[in-house]
Amino acid sequence: MGDRIDFDDYSEHYEDLMKKRLGFFEKEEGYFARYKIELMKRLVKARPRRILEYGCGIGRNIEHLTRLFPSSEVYGCDISKKSIDAAHRKNPGAVFFIAGDRPPVPSFDLVLVSNVLHHVHPRERLTVVEVQVRLLAERGRIFVFEHNPYNPLTRRIVSTCPFDRDAVLLKPGESKRLLKEAGASVERSGYCLFFPGFLSGIRRLERALTWIPLGGQYYVEATKPVP
Repeated sequence: MGDRIDFDDYSEHYEDLMKKRLGFFEKEEGYFARYKIELMKRLVKARPRRILEYGCGIGRNIEHLTRLFPSSEVYGCDISKKSIDAAHRKNPGAVFFIAGDRPPVPSFDLVLVSNVLHHVHPRERLTVVEVQVRLLAERGRIFVFEHNPYNPLTRRIVSTCPFDRDAVLLKPGESKRLLKEAGASVERSGYCLFFPGFLSGIRRLERALTWIPLGGQYYVEATKPVP
């Protein structure tokens, strides 16, 4: 595992780096971010009062959360102060705080963790997931999205990305185990992002492919049970 990444160093150029790394796949700006929020919206039947993105970076997902969950309060947190500042400039209607600080509200009905855990040292992952689960309200839902280590193209992109030089990819089984050990109940999981943005017209086919370990990423959905 390489030196820990300081995302303050990348906050101003993150968008440009993403476009360079994913240019072929993300012809439509923000496709990957919107895709994941739409998937989450489809699976969440209830209307969450409060939504938190844990590890929100510069807010690429936040804008889609506010649009697709218009009746929800949207929050974001991150360890990078510069990233938080950038996210707030782009999303003035959301509330942001530094990860590790006391959150502005007691709990959240829905927590999104998108491509965060592969930056966390394996020995520290359970502690981080425990924090994420503690932020959930009773019966709240958490969605973890991670890069699929079974996909060779995903591994190639990660290995050549400057802000992924500390990355250690997680298999779906590890993500499920971490959530269970943190006290959450795993409800479902699946592979996703099989097609690039310019093939979004056939994306509905992905619902039949979630069991095939070829998607660019995977997701795990879990809930916080009532004590």
